[in-house]
Amino acid sequence: MSDSKIITRRRAVLSGLATLTVGGGVYGVSTLSSDNGASTPSSDDSSSVSGELYAASGAGAFGIQLGGHPIMGTGDAPLDMYYWSEYQCPYCAQFESETLPQIIQNYVTSGVVRLIFIEYPYLGSDSMTAAVMDQCVWRQVKESDPSAYWRWHSAVFEAQGETNSGWASKANLLDISRAVGGVSADTVDQCMSANRQAIETEIESDSQQVRSLGINGTPAFVLYNRQSEKTGKLIGAQPYDRFEAAIQQVKKT
Repeated sequence: MSDSKIITRRRAVLSGLATLTVGGGVYGVSTLSSDNGASTPSSDDSSSVSGELYAASGAGAFGIQLGGHPIMGTGDAPLDMYYWSEYQCPYCAQFESETLPQIIQNYVTSGVVRLIFIEYPYLGSDSMTAAVMDQCVWRQVKESDPSAYWRWHSAVFEAQGETNSGWASKANLLDISRAVGGVSADTVDQCMSANRQAIETEIESDSQQVRSLGINGTPAFVLYNRQSEKTGKLIGAQPYDRFEAAIQQVKKT
């Protein structure tokens, strides 16, 4: 990432969470309630080979509905990692390039962690545009070629420019989509025209849910032990070793 992309990290307000500061980052393990009228995560989803994306259904922890969110990892993984990101956030791009591949290799493909991708647009109107297009791409490919979503997701982060510079406009994102195999930019455009308002409502509902957890920035992560209901929260593009420590701590029953 170039120096011009580095901006002041937006830290989340960790309300209601016992935290400890680790080398300038924020890391905490807590007993966040997963009640909120929702059941604990079920494994009633069309689980695929570990490390591949797939669609799921049912309720997750903290009232999060799994339907509509790309998921990676086996349905019976003992830990869920909820990952909130924002396509205009440079620290999300940093996490995706520096840390996420190690997490996938060491914990997702081994069946320890199930990763749930959730959009949390808050940096401007183009952020919402990118989040809506993300959902339209996922709707298009989730049954036939879910790996196409990953190619699109990666291509958008690779194309990331200065925040609110126009790089994430609808027209530019459609140009990016045209270069991604397995994604029909015309179908995505039609989806956005027909469903944008409804999708924005769903995204805002997800955003309200994450704010209720005291998270106001990205990238943000909540680890959830589906057996013990033990939780952990990390904020920012933390290095791999902090994720490793958090996973091991939450994994303990």
